[in-house]
Amino acid sequence: MEVHFRPETESRLQELASKSGRPPSDLIEDAMAGYLQELSEVRTMLDGRYDDLKSGRVKPVDGEEAFAKLRQKSKERRAS
Repeated sequence: MEVHFRPETESRLQELASKSGRPPSDLIEDAMAGYLQELSEVRTMLDGRYDDLKSGRVKPVDGEEAFAKLRQKSKERRAS
C-alpha cells in the first residue's frame, strides 16, 4: 500500500521519526492502528444508541428544546 501526504505532514512525520529514532512506517502503523480501534469503538457505540432509539428504550430529545433549556440554565446562573 502506498500513502501520500501533504508536504507539511510528511515533514512533521520525518521530524518525529528522527526525534524518536523510529522509522516513519512504524509511526504510521501505530497511528492507524489507534485510529481504527477508536473508529471501531465509536461505530459500536453509535450502533448501540441507534438500536436503543429504534427499540424505544431511549426517547429522542428535541435539539431546539434541549438548547433552550441549557441557555435558560446559563442565564439563571449568570443572574445569581
